[in-house]
Amino acid sequence: MNRIKEFLEIRGMSQTDLAHRLGKSFNMVNLYATNKVQPPIPVLYEIAKILKVDVRELLVNENI
Repeated sequence: MNRIKEFLEIRGMSQTDLAHRLGKSFNMVNLYATNKVQPPIPVLYEIAKILKVDVRELLVNENI
């Protein structure tokens, strides 16, 4: 699971904004943000860079 949606809200950024910056469709970003699909690692790093957050902060450890 990831915290993309949470960090979008913190940064005041919409899923549409992120989609444009990533060069992805809104639908794909929505799937990432709602945890229906996990982004590939390179895309996750790009999202972290855009959101100005350490990539590890985007990930949720489900074993805790």
